[in-house]
Amino acid sequence: MRLRSHVVPVGVLTALLLSQLCSEFCPTRPSSLHINQTQHCKLLPGLVSSQAQLCRQQTGADADHNTSSPPEVKKTCQKTFGDMRWNCSSIEIPVDAPKYRPDLDRGTREAAFVYALSAAAISHTIAQACTSGDLRLCSCAPIPSQVLEPGYRWGGCADNLHYGLMMGSKFADAPLKMKRAGSHANKLMHLHNSEVGRQVLKEALVMKCKCHGVSGSCSVRTCWRGLQDLREIAVDLKNMYLSATKVVHRPMGTRKQLVPKDIDIRPVREKELVYLQNSPNFCSENEKLGSVGTRDRQCNKTSAGSDSCDMMCCDRGYNSYTEKLLERCHCKYHWCCYVTCKKCERLVERYVCK
Repeated sequence: MRLRSHVVPVGVLTALLLSQLCSEFCPTRPSSLHINQTQHCKLLPGLVSSQAQLCRQQTGADADHNTSSPPEVKKTCQKTFGDMRWNCSSIEIPVDAPKYRPDLDRGTREAAFVYALSAAAISHTIAQACTSGDLRLCSCAPIPSQVLEPGYRWGGCADNLHYGLMMGSKFADAPLKMKRAGSHANKLMHLHNSEVGRQVLKEALVMKCKCHGVSGSCSVRTCWRGLQDLREIAVDLKNMYLSATKVVHRPMGTRKQLVPKDIDIRPVREKELVYLQNSPNFCSENEKLGSVGTRDRQCNKTSAGSDSCDMMCCDRGYNSYTEKLLERCHCKYHWCCYVTCKKCERLVERYVCK
């Protein structure tokens, strides 16, 4: 299927750039590639000038670079929406340049989720890169002033969420603040949803502790503030996606703003995802609407939810097949200290949409 690849929406662009941020800014293994960092930032596809400048500021001149990294936004999105008709098929991240399907350009509910997750993921990555020492302009977050109860003490290296949010918002929102970045309504929607993603990220900063003491007594706990996994953040955003608010762009006072379509007596809330256009049902393949359909998607015959064969297959029916799984079984613990297991075959019946 041919996809458009000209002007790239920032939600998809940040999904691509996140993987590049991880690989280019946060090297995890040595590489034989040594290039001038200023030139390298210019080579990243789709960067506007302010993003390229941030790229140059954050990295050293002769850093090693791992040139491949899994696109975390798409991978996380697919895991989160694996039980629904739309399973993040709108995000296409080939090697050379990002591509997208039209539903992310139309201001749909799916676009709202992708922008929010992308914004959260960029800040999440930067915050943890500070902790691991992979960015030269930041380090661990300051030790909190909060006094802990006896037996607990602050220590370790906390994720630098403040820096991650500051730099992430500058990076992710830069294309949307350019004059040629699409309609004003779309820009307002994407900026709002990106900020929602960062607000959810703020709530994902939790206290983590490590025990110390003789024979695991845990007499003292060293604690720090760290971010939850991106998957947990995506689950929170999925719940907001399911209850997202449709908005319209209309005059409010001296300027146009986004207001809820059916309840425009109130402004848009800070913690709700918003969208401008209804989504397709994603049942059938329709390139114009950005739908790849659900043919050959796996469904759950016994479920009554969105992953059920009736819902997933849009009442077209389904086919079944048997899959042979090889699993560990009859595991036995041996003193001291190892486990041995046998391998057993198990037949599982699978169902896929017609």
